[in-house]
Amino acid sequence: MKKKVVRESCGRRMAVWSLAAMMLLGSMGMQAQGTVGVPACCKAKVATAAVAQPVADDVRAEWQQLKGDVTLYMTNDMGRNGYYDQKPIAELMGEMAGVVDPECVFAAGDIHHFNGVASLQDPLWMTNYELVYSHPDLMLDWFPVCGNHEYRGNTQAFMDYGKVSRRWMMPARYYTKVFKHGNTSVRIVMLDTTPLIDFYRKNSSVYPDACKQDAEAQLAWLDETLRNAKEDWVVVMGHHPIYADTNKKESERLDMQKRLLPVLHKYNNVAIYACGHIHNFQHIQKKGDNIDYVVNSSSSLARPVKPTDGTVFCSSADGFSVFTVDKKQLKMSMIDKDGKIIHTIAKSK
Repeated sequence: MKKKVVRESCGRRMAVWSLAAMMLLGSMGMQAQGTVGVPACCKAKVATAAVAQPVADDVRAEWQQLKGDVTLYMTNDMGRNGYYDQKPIAELMGEMAGVVDPECVFAAGDIHHFNGVASLQDPLWMTNYELVYSHPDLMLDWFPVCGNHEYRGNTQAFMDYGKVSRRWMMPARYYTKVFKHGNTSVRIVMLDTTPLIDFYRKNSSVYPDACKQDAEAQLAWLDETLRNAKEDWVVVMGHHPIYADTNKKESERLDMQKRLLPVLHKYNNVAIYACGHIHNFQHIQKKGDNIDYVVNSSSSLARPVKPTDGTVFCSSADGFSVFTVDKKQLKMSMIDKDGKIIHTIAKSK
């Protein structure tokens, strides 16, 4: 039976940081009564902070099916300073964690809208992350990667935040993590997708670090990682989609299809490619392709969606996803802001 690690020192640090953040927000003229201020860049929008609602008993009962030999969280496109649905979803993640006992949280980019972070001392670390994901059962390891919004700021500071927070685990811009329990094993591969897309590489005035990254080196690393992967299951995550219904530039998906897709197909061992960026839930299957392509919705503010070629399921709900891993089955369950399981991708052997 898995044992949850209680990080008491992390909790004490959280309490100190919470007090410090309240003082900081007060000095900035912000109101911090259950929510925190909106950055100047989005004051044109009327931002409101939702209030977490009690989870229905029948919904909570469904959570039992999310428990597996290995259970993992996935979230992305969160950073709204606690506004919209970010804080209620964060509380829901914590409440559910007390039931399903996730190993960790994978954060697939855009933790910080809109211009990333400037430094390790940027107040956004408090307002987008620490004060929002403060539930005791979210004092877990977090494994993030950069999204396009992080590339608008200081990506090195984003990587280095582990020097400040013991739960922030980002060893490199792209990396892999293996989880084992009994005879069950799963490998998660985290990719840095912004440098794989020409739009960002060519727009250095807005995304200054994108063109500095060696895209070919990352793809070569991915090739080697997948070639050597012997786990029961392999899941690849990145911020940008390969396939999706979206009004975003088609060139983004075409670049991902051209550069990333051949490597994912090469060894026939990738079960799911999961991403964010589009701010809704999508499950896409392509004819003759064994990979399921999944868009995980925003954990704060969702956008409309409609079916596209290969759509199995889509929803404009916001929320997060849970991976449930056993020896013979891998499930990725989409969770809406009410805690309901609205769709499950199930892969079996």
